[in-house]
Amino acid sequence: MRARQVRITDTTLRDGHQSLWATRMNTSDMIPALELMDSIGFNSLECWGGATFDASLRFLDEDPWERLRLIKRHVVRTPLQMLLRGQNIVGYRHYGDDVVRRFVYKAAENGMDVFRVFDALNDIRNFETAAAAIKETGKHFQGAVVYTISPVHSLDHYVDAAHRLVDMGADSICIKDMAALLSPFYAEQLVGRLKAELTVPIQLHCHYIGGLAPMTYLKAIEAGVDVIDTATVPLAFGNSQPATEMVVSALTGSPYDTGLDLEKLFAMARYFEEIRQEGGWDRGVTSLTHMQVYSHQVPGGMISNLESQLREQDALDRMPEVLEEIPVVRAEVGFPPLVTPMSQIVGTQAVLNVLSGRRWHIVPDEMKQYLRGKYGAAPGPVSREVLERVLEGEEPIGVRPADLVDETLEDYRDEIGELARSEEDLLSYALFPQTARAYLERHHVGPESDVFQIHDRYLRAQPGATLLDQSADRVRDILGMVEESGVDEVVVEEGDLKITVRRTGAAPPPPPPAEPAVAAEPVAAATPAVAAMGANGYHLVTSKWVATFFRSPSPQAPPFVEVGDEVELGQTLCILEMMKMMNELTADVAGVVREILVENGDTVQYGQPLFAIEPA
Repeated sequence: MRARQVRITDTTLRDGHQSLWATRMNTSDMIPALELMDSIGFNSLECWGGATFDASLRFLDEDPWERLRLIKRHVVRTPLQMLLRGQNIVGYRHYGDDVVRRFVYKAAENGMDVFRVFDALNDIRNFETAAAAIKETGKHFQGAVVYTISPVHSLDHYVDAAHRLVDMGADSICIKDMAALLSPFYAEQLVGRLKAELTVPIQLHCHYIGGLAPMTYLKAIEAGVDVIDTATVPLAFGNSQPATEMVVSALTGSPYDTGLDLEKLFAMARYFEEIRQEGGWDRGVTSLTHMQVYSHQVPGGMISNLESQLREQDALDRMPEVLEEIPVVRAEVGFPPLVTPMSQIVGTQAVLNVLSGRRWHIVPDEMKQYLRGKYGAAPGPVSREVLERVLEGEEPIGVRPADLVDETLEDYRDEIGELARSEEDLLSYALFPQTARAYLERHHVGPESDVFQIHDRYLRAQPGATLLDQSADRVRDILGMVEESGVDEVVVEEGDLKITVRRTGAAPPPPPPAEPAVAAEPVAAATPAVAAMGANGYHLVTSKWVATFFRSPSPQAPPFVEVGDEVELGQTLCILEMMKMMNELTADVAGVVREILVENGDTVQYGQPLFAIEPA
């Protein structure tokens, strides 16, 4: 047997913690391991894209662009890789072509080497703009074919999609098995066909979930696959990928030996095991629910989201019903693969069908957009009954969805103004307006913020250093910068340690005023079928989900309604963001808005009153 070394892409810094740790690994947790990881000899390090961009801004208070630059500073030999959702970029809807192009250019400029691009529907039209931009930058364009099982997804479907991506300029092809459904013997057939018909390298990305992935990898390797994806053992198994250490050991001494040093891999694993324990994160495990993926075909990450949403709505006992409903909804809407954003769209619809007790009674805007064809062509036929009920006679579009997107980067530039100090800031805002604006307002205090000048100068002066390095010289640097800048006080935090550096003679800041005690109002336990009444006989419009409340569709747009406005039955009152889906909440009575009971950006609970309307 001819020797053929198998290469490995490490997913620890992206899909590993996205799958197991809710994408909550901080950049500061990554940096100490980067030089070791760079020395191991991975094919690439997947470290960016997917949900990491959103989570950095929304949950970690970090700039994802700065994360990329810092990783690139420490990783000098191994290519960096990201996951790009085609025309969705790293968001959950289609963006304009110029936004896609500029994102790719800036990602390449900031250090990205390999762009793995996929589309949730395998609609090749949704690759066009990103693929062209990647080729213009001279970076590696990897076209990903999303794998699923359905009556309309055949071996020929995947091979044809791969051919079309290579014709578009793909430098390699990835089989993306996000739901861990790819069986060993089907993988052997699929990889065999691709290797026989294509000249570009073939990569396989499997999630562990039910446990098939190691066997699938072995059969794919025997069939000729060139690269496989794994994660370090503390972030492996369960919803994540198989463990690198296991795969490397299995191939050692074989014709496919990876050549990777197990001792270095274990040193890397020991570091991330400490991070796992400090963060209190569970290990990846396979449960009965995970094993049932072979029946309901719901990816593990999607199950985690559903469990969280149902638990918050005190409806976790309805999970079996939701898992039964998901395949039914998926079949009705043409068998889309359950990968972002289709997993959220189908999952949310299934939850609403179950909790409301009336199927297709409440339909999120994203599902309406999908049925209109705004995400791309459905893989299979869509139920005419569902189309007629949801679209009320409107026919789906037949053109490339992005051709109908008229927003431009300049539109966002006009909205955000001077708050965006770089094109990276502008792109963050274009992708996640509410989240990015809040982040920029927290961090960009003024056009010439002394605090940020100090922070930037320190990092430039000490590349690779943590802010609280033990070196006395670095401490003196911070003290000197405070003295010469005119800033009275700088607070430096790392982990559980906090240091306040105050200029000589500066008075300590006054304590914040105490919050006045406010008695909590009782939450009305209302359902869509029961009208809740408040004080003065006002009708209370309540939340149908655990969600984030937004008064307008974007930060610069006017609110849908103000106190005193007359509203009609069915008029949009607000946006409720649930499972990354933006859902319009409409008035269930006509009348006058007398009170808006929550603040913009608040998290609201199921049944919580949001608006008080005096009925007409």
